[in-house]
Amino acid sequence: MTETGAGTGAREVRDEAARERLRRWRLVLGGDPADGTGCTLSGRDAAMDGALAALYGKGDAPRAGRERAAGLGGSAPAVARWLGDIRSYFPSSVVQVMQRDAIDRLGLAALLTEPEMLEAVEADVHLVGTLLSLSKAMPETTRETARAVVRKVVDDLEKRLATRTRAVLTGALDRSARIHRPRHHDIDWNRTIAANLKHYLPEYRTVVPERLVGYGRASRSVKKEVVLCIDQSGSMAASVVHASVFGAVLASMRSISTRLVVFDTAVVDLTDQLDDPVDVLFGTRLGGGTDINRALAYCQSRITRPAETVVVLISDLYEGGIRQEMLKRVAAMKASGVQFVTLLALSDEGAPAYDREHAAALGALGAPAFACTPDLFPEMMAAALEKRPLPIPDTV
Repeated sequence: MTETGAGTGAREVRDEAARERLRRWRLVLGGDPADGTGCTLSGRDAAMDGALAALYGKGDAPRAGRERAAGLGGSAPAVARWLGDIRSYFPSSVVQVMQRDAIDRLGLAALLTEPEMLEAVEADVHLVGTLLSLSKAMPETTRETARAVVRKVVDDLEKRLATRTRAVLTGALDRSARIHRPRHHDIDWNRTIAANLKHYLPEYRTVVPERLVGYGRASRSVKKEVVLCIDQSGSMAASVVHASVFGAVLASMRSISTRLVVFDTAVVDLTDQLDDPVDVLFGTRLGGGTDINRALAYCQSRITRPAETVVVLISDLYEGGIRQEMLKRVAAMKASGVQFVTLLALSDEGAPAYDREHAAALGALGAPAFACTPDLFPEMMAAALEKRPLPIPDTV
């Protein structure tokens, strides 16, 4: 029986789909004799496969269908060419993952001190963390290129986060200023009803509000104080980047006095650099030990209005200092009226490995420890400023 035109078309579609599946499996499996595809790559596919093999290949010998051998070699020009290749073959989100894998698997961190290498990378938060950890070892010729890479990431984060953060926190500051002769649209009905429950009239089933409670409007004077206390151990790199950006945003708001403190076993106050988060980041020193108690002691000594202060500790809580002293210090700050928040991470990756015993102890003090994404941070800060329950995610 002769196949109709429609039947031939359907078969061609099925054959093309099968060839595409085989091509994708060949790229995934890597072309070893045991992969079973029998598929040979050419052109762009072969070049893409070569870029993948350079990072994920198992040996140094070329494989069938590839244009180059596995491995990136030890020179910055070779790596820079590879970085250019993967940017042409894959979307930026995949490129960022491959860059991180190259740094971790092949030990390429040292090559990031080469200007030509930095000019080829796809900049993201994780790359910034790596650059900051290498900053002290960078030659002067590379430092300005590194700052330009960091600047690009910071500017992108500020564009994404700043406007919403200012809007959310300005509203929180307005609501935190209560007045007792509000205009109608400024009445806080929940608080007004609570304040007038004793005037409930059963026969009318209503409350007669003898005293109105309303939202004030935050003046230009300082209303709240925020202290960001940031653990700069290596595992907290992404959190340091985000916290520095948020610190600069908060510092730009006249109604909030912002202090930014970073620590390992030493404590450094970077508040005077908050007008430029890039300066803040290059003032950090990723890596080293951790002494949370010493950092909190410094922050506590700078608090002048505890009832109007929010302290945000950003740390995985692996304490190298005196644990009991740290907990006593947190308890003392809370007893004085300080709103104390503990973030295990401030990043999109969720909670890292953290000290669960310390987290549980802080939770018992009324300072629950949880991971916070950059998108959730404005709501979390607004709740802390208004002394409302924190929007803690279901999982930490």
